[in-house]
Amino acid sequence: MIEHLRSIPVEFFWLFGALIALLGLASGVAALLSRRPADEKKAASRANLTARINAWWVMVGILAVAFLAGSTMTLILFALASFFALREFITLTPSRPGDRLPLSLAFFLILPLQFVLIGTARYGIFAIFIPVYAFLLLPSIAALRSDIEDFLSRTAKQQWGLMVTVYCLSHAPALLMLDIPGGPGCSALLLFYLLLVVQMSDVMQYVFGKLFGRTRIAPAVSPSKTVEGFVGGGLAATAIGSAMFWITPFTWVESAAISAVIVLMGFLGGLTLSAVKRSLGAKDWGVMIEGHGGMLDRTDSICFAAPVFFHIVRFFYA
Repeated sequence: MIEHLRSIPVEFFWLFGALIALLGLASGVAALLSRRPADEKKAASRANLTARINAWWVMVGILAVAFLAGSTMTLILFALASFFALREFITLTPSRPGDRLPLSLAFFLILPLQFVLIGTARYGIFAIFIPVYAFLLLPSIAALRSDIEDFLSRTAKQQWGLMVTVYCLSHAPALLMLDIPGGPGCSALLLFYLLLVVQMSDVMQYVFGKLFGRTRIAPAVSPSKTVEGFVGGGLAATAIGSAMFWITPFTWVESAAISAVIVLMGFLGGLTLSAVKRSLGAKDWGVMIEGHGGMLDRTDSICFAAPVFFHIVRFFYA
C-alpha cells in the first residue's frame, strides 16, 4: 500500500484537490440559493441541484478511495457499477422463467470474469469474450430452456444490456492495463481524464441547456437536450480537456480533438440510452443516486465514450 501511494503522480493529488475546491464552491452557492425566497418551481430546482451536488461529494469520495487503494480496488468499483447498471437494465426489461439461468450466468460468471481478464491484462480475450463467447453461450442456454415466447426480442435486449453495461463500461478501468509512456501512474491519470471530460460535458451541457436552451434535439427522447446545450457544453468540456493535456501523453491539439470525440460519444450514449428507457416507459433507470437517478443514468455517457477512448489510446499512444 505504501509503495502504491508513492507511485501515484503528484498531479493526481492536485486534480482531486481542485475537484474538492470546486465542489465546496458549488455547495456554498447552493446553500446561498436555498436561503433566497422562491416559488415552488424554483425551490424544487434548487433542491434538485443540492441533491446532485451532495451525490457528487459521495461519488468523488468513493472514486478517490478507489484510486488511492490501487488498480484492484478501481476494478472492483467499476465491476460493482456494471453490476448495478446491468441490474437496472434487466429490471426494466421483461423476462421469463427461461431467462433465469442465462441472467444468473451474466451476473455471476460473465461480468466478474470480464473484469478478471482486465486485471490480468488479457487484452486478446477481454476484447472478444462478451461479443463472441457470451453472445453465443447465453441464447443457446435460453433455447435449451424451451421458452420460445418472444425469444428473439428477449435475447436481444439481454445481450444489448450486457454489451453496454458490462463490455463497454469495462473499457474505462481497462485503461489501467495499458503501458503508457510516462510511468505507472500515467494510465490512472488517463482514466481520471476520461471521467473528468465525460462528467464535465454532462454538467456543462446541463448548465448551458438551462441558461440558453431553445432548440430541442430529440424532444421525444430527451426534452432537456438542446442544440445550445450540446454546443455550448461540448465546447466548454473540450476546452477543459484541452487544458488538461499536461496529465496525458497528448499534445494540447490532440487533447482537444480527443476531448471532442469523448464529448460526442458521451452525448450519443446519453441520448441512445434515454431512447431505450423511454421505449420501456421509464423516466430514470433507477433511484440509486439521489438527484441523478440510477447507476446507468450516471454512467450512460461513459459506456459509449470509454471503448472509443481506450482504443484511441491503445492504438496510438501505448
